[in-house]
Amino acid sequence: MARRTVVVKVGSSSLVDPQGRARSRIFSSIARDVAALTGAGTPVVVVSSGAVALGLAGTGRQSRPGRLHWLQAASAAGQPALQRRWELALRRHGYEAAQVLLTSGDLHRRDGYVNARATLEALHRWGRVPVVNENDSTATDEITFGDNDALAAQVAVLMRARLLVLLTDTDGLYDRDPSLPGAVPVVEVTDHALLETLDVDGRGSAWGRGGMRSKVVAAEMARTGGAAVVIASAAAPGAIAGAAAGRRLGTRFHPHPSPLSAYKLWIRYGKPVRGRMLVDAGARRAVRSQGTSLLPVGVTGIDGNFAAGDAVELAGPEGRPFAIGISDWSASDLRRELGRRGAGEAVHRANLVLL
Repeated sequence: MARRTVVVKVGSSSLVDPQGRARSRIFSSIARDVAALTGAGTPVVVVSSGAVALGLAGTGRQSRPGRLHWLQAASAAGQPALQRRWELALRRHGYEAAQVLLTSGDLHRRDGYVNARATLEALHRWGRVPVVNENDSTATDEITFGDNDALAAQVAVLMRARLLVLLTDTDGLYDRDPSLPGAVPVVEVTDHALLETLDVDGRGSAWGRGGMRSKVVAAEMARTGGAAVVIASAAAPGAIAGAAAGRRLGTRFHPHPSPLSAYKLWIRYGKPVRGRMLVDAGARRAVRSQGTSLLPVGVTGIDGNFAAGDAVELAGPEGRPFAIGISDWSASDLRRELGRRGAGEAVHRANLVLL
């Protein structure tokens, strides 16, 4: 039986110093752990930031520019340099890298989602280590993942990974900014409610977009798909190997005890939500407690102009979303059927995920 994938994400500030120079030691350390896991039969996907930071080297900038076209030009200039770094680092340990550039639009369609997984699996069969990054040079606000933490979580869900390792500048999650007096490390997260008590609103680095909040959100996404998640320091030698072996380091999020199927994970995380159906209390109860499909008779209102086949939120009478599903109707057609009995299904239960 094939071993489940480990996904490793490393941020820009871990790979590139404030002067825009690549941190060769970090590349080498990560490549060493990745090669060891790969050699032991565990497929690994590396999700790497750093293209923008390397692309801006020599321009005199000390942080990310605000203009989209500047960011995209920097990404286009830096992506080859970033990939060369991974190729050299992995080759020293006997493995070849493969470049995979994605936008969230690639994963919105079910066929694109499945094809992305098949491509990564094929690279593993060929003995290559996929190095994934967002295709920043062409992505727009409408088709961007937002940051590479979210991209890494998407890849973990896509690959049904057993572990996602988020490497950062700190040695894990703290109950507040770790630079503040009295900050306490969080070693283990078993209950989502714990996260509500933490102050994780710190901003990202000068080079990167993500902060600790984005890592917590990514961890919650990945664990829903059945992956454990470890947030650890990129500077700690052997962090990836230690996380994969279950050793105590950083912050570990345990996988959800009842992960969703691959198809329902795609509905939950792969498709953009295009609208909302408001439903009455009886319809919400039937969908949540009895596992039924949503019928038009229980729909009380429509928000948005979605098409049949789009993902929509289902919200109860007070407006709070409780599910995401794929609509069998367009918004305009469903508006004409609101409250009508015998009109078929608005969302089939097989195409519905409870939140």
